[in-house]
Amino acid sequence: MAEQESLEFGKADFVLMDSVTMEEFMANLKLRFEKHRIYTYIGEVVVSVNPYKNINIYGKDVIDQYKGRELYERPPHLFAIADAAYKAMKRRSKDTCIVISGESGAGKTEASKYIMQYIAAITNPSQRAEVERVKNMLLKSNCVLEAFGNAKTNRNDNSSRFGKYMDINFDFKGDPIGGHISNYLLEKSRVIVQQAGERSFHSFYQLLLGGPEQLLRSLHLQKDPSSYSYVRVGAQLKCSINDNSEFKAVAEAMKVIGFSAEEVQTVYKILATILHLGNLKFAADGDVTLIENSKVVSVIAELIATKSDHVEKALLYRTVATGRDIIDKQHTVQEACYGRDAFAKAIYERLFCWIVGRINDKIEVKDYDNKIHGKNTVIGVLDIYGFEIFDNNSFEQFCINYCNEKLQQLFIQLVLKQEQEEYEREGIPWKHIDYFNNQIIVDLVEQQHKGIIAILDDACMNVGKVTDEMFLDALNNKLSKHAHFTSRKLCATDKSLGFDHDFRIKHYAGNVVYSVVGFIDKNKDTLFQDFKRLLYNSSNPVFKNMWPEGKLSITEVTKRPLTAGTLFKNSMIALVEKLSSKEPYYVRCIKPNEVKSPLQFDMERCKHQVAYLGLLENVRVRRAGFAFRQNYERFLLRYKMISEITWPNHDLPSDQVAVKKLVEYSGFQDDVAYGKTKIFIRTPRTLFTLEERRTEMIKRIVLFLQKIWRGTLARMRYKKTKAALTIISYYRRYKVKSYMKELNNRFRGIKTMKDYGKNVKWPAPPKVLRKFEEGLHAIYNRWRAAQIIKAIPPADLPQVRAKAAAVEMLKGKRADIGLQRKWEGNYLASTKDNPEAMNIFTTVANELMRKDKYMNTLFSSHVRKVNRFNKVQNRAILLTDRHLYKMDSSHQYKVMRTIPLYNVTGVSVSSGKDQLVVFHSKDNNDLIVCLKTATDSRVGELVGVLANHFKSEKRQLLVNVANPVQCSMHGKKCAISVEARSSQTEPDFTKNRSGFILCVPGN
Repeated sequence: MAEQESLEFGKADFVLMDSVTMEEFMANLKLRFEKHRIYTYIGEVVVSVNPYKNINIYGKDVIDQYKGRELYERPPHLFAIADAAYKAMKRRSKDTCIVISGESGAGKTEASKYIMQYIAAITNPSQRAEVERVKNMLLKSNCVLEAFGNAKTNRNDNSSRFGKYMDINFDFKGDPIGGHISNYLLEKSRVIVQQAGERSFHSFYQLLLGGPEQLLRSLHLQKDPSSYSYVRVGAQLKCSINDNSEFKAVAEAMKVIGFSAEEVQTVYKILATILHLGNLKFAADGDVTLIENSKVVSVIAELIATKSDHVEKALLYRTVATGRDIIDKQHTVQEACYGRDAFAKAIYERLFCWIVGRINDKIEVKDYDNKIHGKNTVIGVLDIYGFEIFDNNSFEQFCINYCNEKLQQLFIQLVLKQEQEEYEREGIPWKHIDYFNNQIIVDLVEQQHKGIIAILDDACMNVGKVTDEMFLDALNNKLSKHAHFTSRKLCATDKSLGFDHDFRIKHYAGNVVYSVVGFIDKNKDTLFQDFKRLLYNSSNPVFKNMWPEGKLSITEVTKRPLTAGTLFKNSMIALVEKLSSKEPYYVRCIKPNEVKSPLQFDMERCKHQVAYLGLLENVRVRRAGFAFRQNYERFLLRYKMISEITWPNHDLPSDQVAVKKLVEYSGFQDDVAYGKTKIFIRTPRTLFTLEERRTEMIKRIVLFLQKIWRGTLARMRYKKTKAALTIISYYRRYKVKSYMKELNNRFRGIKTMKDYGKNVKWPAPPKVLRKFEEGLHAIYNRWRAAQIIKAIPPADLPQVRAKAAAVEMLKGKRADIGLQRKWEGNYLASTKDNPEAMNIFTTVANELMRKDKYMNTLFSSHVRKVNRFNKVQNRAILLTDRHLYKMDSSHQYKVMRTIPLYNVTGVSVSSGKDQLVVFHSKDNNDLIVCLKTATDSRVGELVGVLANHFKSEKRQLLVNVANPVQCSMHGKKCAISVEARSSQTEPDFTKNRSGFILCVPGN
C-alpha cells in the first residue's frame, strides 16, 4: 500500500476500492486529479493522467526517494514502476519491459522520457565514461526521434506519429551498455497533407524557422513555411514547440549521437527536397504532361546530387519492361501528382528509418561476450500510439487500433497469467474470472485468408483496376456473419454508414467507423522503380545507401513486395512475441480533457478512455478473490507494532506464524488466506483498518523514540559540556599561572630601578584576566606614584598636588599650563614681582588674615579688570583658603570686593596662551580679569591651586575652557573673546556688541 497518502487524496490503488464499479473508479480518478495526484496504481500498473502543467515531482530528491524502494513503499509514481522493472532485471537477471499506452495527448511520450531519465539517474554510480556516453546517447535519441517523428495535432502539440520500442541493454552490474530502437508505422501521409489545425512533422518547421540564413540559402529555402505547399496548412498555427531552439537542440543531439557533418547536411537536403517537391506544378499540353516551374527541378537535382533531366524524366515518365522491350510511359497530370506525392512520402519514411538505423549503429551493444562480461539483460520501453477514433478514420487508424487490440489481448493474458501463477505458487485455490477476450477482434483483422488484412492484400493483387469499393464488397461477402463487423450493405437501416464508403468494427474500446477511401493505395504503398533508381544513382553516398533496391536492372524480375498492412501485421506479431518473453510493467495514460486545461476533468471523455484501456477489467482480475497480498516478512515489518506479540521482535518459529498471531490479535482471521510466502487479504476495509491502527501506533512510537533520543542527546551534551568545562578550567588555571609567573619575572627588582619599572613591557594577559590586569595596572601606577611622592620634600607637596590638579583640569584643553617652572603663588608678596609695594600688600594681607581668619594665601597677582560699566582698570586679586579679594593696587591695596569661596561656582579660561580668567559666582556677578605677568603663564597655576583647595574641602570646581568665554555681569549674559593684534603692546579689554574683547599682543 502506498505510503504517506491519506484518504483525502483518494485511494492510491484502485484495487482497494470498496466496490469495483465504473462510478467509484471515475470518482476516485477525478478526486486524485483535482488533488494533483496524477498517478494511481492498479496493483503493479500505473494509471497516469496528463496534468497539462509542470509539476515538481521529477527532481533528484524525488528520484532518491524511489531508488531501491519497493512498489508500495512510496506514493504512486512512474519512478516506482521504472525502479521495479530495473530491480527485477538486476536481481533476477530477468528481461523486463514497460508498456506505455493511451491516446494521443495523454502523455505517453513524456512518460517514456521520465522513465529514461530515472534509469539514467540511478545507474553507473562509478561514473564510467563509456556508460555515461551510452546513457547520453540514449537520452539524446529521444530529441532526434521527436523532431522527425512527432507533429502538432488537434489533440497534442507534440504527438508521436509513429510507434517506438526501445530495448536498453545492461551489463551484469546493472549499468546500461547499449540499446536498440524499433519504429512502427510512421504516419507518412502527414508529409503531404494535414487536417485543419494540424502541422506536418516538426523537422520541417525547425529547419525553416531555426536554420541559419547561410544554410537556408544553400538549400534554396525561404524562412517562411507558408511558401511551401506541403507545410502551408500549419504555417501560421501557434505551437508550444519552440522551433528555433529545437533546431539547435536536434543538431547538437545528432552530433552527440555520432552523425557526421556530411550526414546531417544530407538530412537537411532531404527535408529541402521534399519541400521543393511539394511546390512542383504539372500541366497538360495536349497529350503531353509538362512541369510548369522547371527551375524547381534544377534545385531538386542539385539537392539529391543528380542531373536535372534524370529528375524530370522520373517525375514525368514511368519505365516499363515488357519482355525484352523497355518503354517510357508518360504520366498524366494526375499520375504525375500521385508519383510526386508518393516520392515525397517514401523519401521521408526512408529518411526516418535511416535515422533510426544510424542511432542503432551507435548505441547497439558490440563485442559483448556473456562468458567474459556476464549476462546481458534488457529493459524494453514501448511508447506506441493509443486507440484513435476520429471523424474520418482511414488505413492508419485501422492499423493503430489493430495494434491496440493486440496489446490489450497481451495485457489481459499476462495479467491473468501472473495472477494465476501467483495463486498456484502460494497454494491458493484459483477462481475463474469472466472477462472480455478480444481474440475474436484480433482474428477479424489478422487471420490468414479470412482477416481484413488478408482480404485487402487479395484485392491489391488482383489484375486490372481495383477500387476501394471493390475491396468493401469483398469484406461484405466474406465477413457478413461476423458479430464485430458491419457496413451499410449489411445493415441498411444504419444511416451513420455511407454506401460503398464505410465499414464498422466493434472494438473492445468501442465502435469505430472506417472510410475505405485510400485503403488500396495506402496498402500497396506504390513507389515507381524510377525514383528508386534515381536516388540510388545519386553521387551522394548517403542516398545510395538509403535506396539499395535501386541497383536492380529494369528487366530484372523481383518478388512482389509485402503490402503495408502485412508488414505492419508481421511487426505487431513480432512485437507481441518480444513483449511476451519479458516481465511486463504497464503505464496507462489518460487525457483528462480536449482543451489541454490543468483544471478540467471531462468525465465522459475519461470514462471512454478507462473503458477502452480495459482498466476496470484489470481491477477485477487483480481483485479476483483478494484485494491485497504481501510476503510475510514485509507485512510483519509494516504492521508488527500493532500487537505486543510481535513488537518489537517476536520469538515465534517463523514470520508466517507471527503474521497469523498478529491477524488473530486484530480480529481479521476470517478475511485472509495464508499462502506459502504471502498473506492474502480479501477486502480493502481490513487493510485500511490495519493502516489506521498502524498510524496510531506510529505516533506513540515516534513520541517514545523522541523521548529516548532527546534524553540520550541531553546526556551526551551534558558529558561533553562537563568535559569541556573541566578542560577549560584546567587550561585557564594553567594560563593564569603562566601569566603570573611571567609577570613576577618581569617586575622582579623594579624597586631598584630608577623609573620604578615604567618601561617594563607588560605580558599579554589571558582573556579571563583582562579586568584583573586593568586593576593591577592601577595598583602599580598608585604604587609607583607613591614611590615618587616619597622622594619629594614635604614643603613641595602642596605645589605638586596643585600641578596635578591643573593637569587634571586643563591637559589637552589649554596650550600652556606652566608646569615646568616653580609656582610662587603669592606673587604680590614677592620682591621680584612687586618690589615697590610688597610691604604695603603684606601689611594689608596680614590685617585681612587677622580679620577674616584665613589660614593660607593661595594666589595673588596684579590684574587688568573690566566691569559692567565698561571700565577697564588695574587691580589686584588675593585668593585665600576662604575668600577671593579684589583690591585697588593704586590705593594701598584697598579691598574693593570680597567673594567667599563657597560662592565661587567655577572658573573659565580660554584655550590660548592669554591670561584671561573669569570667576563665576552664585550671584551671577562674575569677576573678569586678565593676569598681568611679564613672561610666565600663571593661569594654570591659579586653576591648579584653586582646584586643589576645592578638592581638599571635597568640593568640585567646574573649569570651562572655551573661546569665547561665556559669563554674567549682574545677571546680564555676555561673552568675552580673545583676539591677537600686532599693534597691541599689552593685554587690554575693549567693548563689542556681545560683550568684550581681550586684545593681546600679536607675538
